[in-house]
Amino acid sequence: MGVPVTRYSPSGRYAVAGLVALGSAAISAWLGLQFTPALIPAVLFLASAAFFLLLAFRPVVEIQESQLMVGRRSIRWEDIRRVDHTTWWSLLVVELTLSGDRQFRIVYPGDLDAANSLLRNLRRLARTALIDGVPYRRFWGEEEQAAEPKQYASPKYHLLRPQDEEEVERLYQRLKAVGHLDPKNSTDEN
Repeated sequence: MGVPVTRYSPSGRYAVAGLVALGSAAISAWLGLQFTPALIPAVLFLASAAFFLLLAFRPVVEIQESQLMVGRRSIRWEDIRRVDHTTWWSLLVVELTLSGDRQFRIVYPGDLDAANSLLRNLRRLARTALIDGVPYRRFWGEEEQAAEPKQYASPKYHLLRPQDEEEVERLYQRLKAVGHLDPKNSTDEN
């Protein structure tokens, strides 16, 4: 067992919503004893309470350096072949395809920021996986950078003052015409 780098627990809002729905189911059932049509909302509240409480007690998701822990189940990062995100955000649902074509679904009932963070960590650490059908390196934009290194123009720095540049240019032209700068052997001074 590794030390968790990040731990994602279900949001407490689902437990509160489940308890409120359970209380509403109890009130509706009590009213249903005197007015029978009130039993319909009691059943609906009871179903909602079961759904919210089921979400509230989902296992904790832990991101570790070498593996992903969902409750007591551990999945090595190398075993993940695909990470596919559904369109749900507030209740994050991610389909993982593992080696051997095994499927594993992560349902994370957390707030939006935690869900975004979990999804980003899943995508970042599953280095051998296709992410929503796109290869890892292309998804993160690493493939284009490796293919075409950017060429930058070399900057030009002025090392001499303009008067000195003119003097250097004059000497260069003289050297080019005569072949040397030594005044003793110069033929243009004779």
